[in-house]
Amino acid sequence: MQTPGPAMRMEAREAVPPAGAGGRAAGGWSKWVRLNVGGTVFLTTRQTLCREQKSFLSRLCQGEELQSDRDETGAYLIDRDPTYFGPILNFLRHGKLVLDKDMAEEGVLEEAEFYNIGPLIRIIKDRMEEKDYTVTQVPPKHVYRVLQCQEEELTQMVSTMSDGWRFEQLVNIGSSYNYGSEDQAEFLCVVSKELHSSPRGLSSESSRKAKLLQARGTRM
Repeated sequence: MQTPGPAMRMEAREAVPPAGAGGRAAGGWSKWVRLNVGGTVFLTTRQTLCREQKSFLSRLCQGEELQSDRDETGAYLIDRDPTYFGPILNFLRHGKLVLDKDMAEEGVLEEAEFYNIGPLIRIIKDRMEEKDYTVTQVPPKHVYRVLQCQEEELTQMVSTMSDGWRFEQLVNIGSSYNYGSEDQAEFLCVVSKELHSSPRGLSSESSRKAKLLQARGTRM
């Protein structure tokens, strides 16, 4: 049986990261890094961890003194929740935030802030704000107006209603005027309109602008 040559033995050694992959290998830094996060071991590359230069993980794998102990395999010990570390590591790998449907974004945000991963923090906060805005949208308010008109004006008034006003009810209040030999019936016409407001105060801002324009018009 032929004995494997030196090249074959070297190839076999490089296929599996060494047990002490948390730090330096012989002759320099190892490509692979082990992280023991809350008892769960994650294996990744130094290039992945260094993708965000200002992050805790980048400083850790570059050898800065961050007072991180190691376990018996040489993996860096990090006392954080491993449940939320997976999405963070995947973000560093491919730049996308991918979450399981049952995973809380608040938990991932907490860990992203701990590891100081700026782009991920901004993405999660934007997603949370969009959800909050959708949930807290204020339902539309109905504004009602009562208009008094004569019978001959009724058709024209109803047909020319615009700007979202809608006819609601018509009340006959009898005859109040007499023109020649004919009585003119009087009606109360109830109309309504929906006013949409948002939790970000867009409607209140429009009201402030309207009041300002009105004040300027009064001074002119």
